[in-house]
Order: sequence, then structure tokens, then C-alpha cells
Amino acid sequence: MTYQEIVAAVKDLCKDADLGDYKKHLAVEVAITGEGEGVFYIEAKDGKVNVEPYNYNDRDVRLTASADNFIAIASGKMDPVDAFFKKKLHIDGSIDKALEFKKIVEKVKK
Repeated sequence: MTYQEIVAAVKDLCKDADLGDYKKHLAVEVAITGEGEGVFYIEAKDGKVNVEPYNYNDRDVRLTASADNFIAIASGKMDPVDAFFKKKLHIDGSIDKALEFKKIVEKVKK
């Protein structure tokens, strides 16, 4: 998978996401390692999810994973907590914000 394909796949997963009453702001920078290496961000704001192919300097948390593992997490096929403990997902920043990202993934996959 290329970097562009990874970003497009995550955008597609999030395109119809409705976070409903989610009024917080969460900025997650995602660093893909290995094939398709690159950085993009996922932002939850005003009940919507935005995915853009840029780094996010004022991020709440940075998640690092391979493309396959991150796509599995974003699609709800892999639990982010399990991925973290199995060292398939690395977290840099607030663990609380990473857990909040897990809640957003759960809402997106519905």
C-alpha cells in the first residue's frame, strides 16, 4: 500500500462518521512505518472526523503503527489496547487521549 492509499483508506472509513454529540477536540497524528511510510492526522471536532495528509504539530497524541495494523485498528478489526500491549501500536503523548481515540474508533465503525 502506498502512503496515498493508506490516507484514502482511512478517509473512506471515516467519511460517514457521525460523532453525534461529541463536542470535544481530539487531534491524533498517525505515523505509518514500513511500506507506505508517512504521517497524517485524524481530527475529531464538532461531531465530525477529518483525515488529512499532513503532520499536526499541536497534536494531543501520536500513534505509530504499520499500515496493516493501523487500518485494522481504524476499521475496528483490531482493538487499539490489545495492539498497544502486543507492541503493534506505539503511543507518544497522552494515554488518556489515546483511549479517547479508541472511543471515536468505536463510534466510527458503527
